[in-house]
Amino acid sequence: MLIKVKVTPEAKKDEIVKKSEDSYAVKVREKAKGGMANQKVKEILIIYFKVAEGKIRLIKGGKKQNKIFDIIT
Repeated sequence: MLIKVKVTPEAKKDEIVKKSEDSYAVKVREKAKGGMANQKVKEILIIYFKVAEGKIRLIKGGKKQNKIFDIIT
C-alpha cells in the first residue's frame, strides 16, 4: 500500500493526522538534517500501522517535505 505523507520537521510535538484514505500529515520534533526527521516519521508510521520496521520503506521524497512510503501489510 502506497501512502502520501507531508512532513513538518521541527514541530512542537510528534503527531500524525489522516487527511484521506492514502494521505497523512506527520509532524516531528527532529530537524530535517541527516535523515533524522525521515527516521522519526518511519517510527511513527510503524506504530500507527502496527507493522514491523522492515515492512515500511521510503519510496520517494527523501529530501522533500512530500514523501511516498510503501507499507507492506
